[in-house]
Amino acid sequence: MKQPKSLLSRRTVFAGAGTAGALAAAASLLPAAGEPQDQPAQAKAPPARGGGYQLTEHVKRYYQTTRV
Repeated sequence: MKQPKSLLSRRTVFAGAGTAGALAAAASLLPAAGEPQDQPAQAKAPPARGGGYQLTEHVKRYYQTTRV
């Protein structure tokens, strides 16, 4: 017994589903692309005596994780 050949193969169905998913993802991003972006925050003025390094809680926690 031969099965009747289907017009839609499995490969065609998966390719169509992938294309539809990609189009849906692109369409969801398009409305956001037309909105104006907020201005970036102004950079802080550099300190008078250098001082680019700041010991913050995040840095202290990192130093604690590197101790042997």
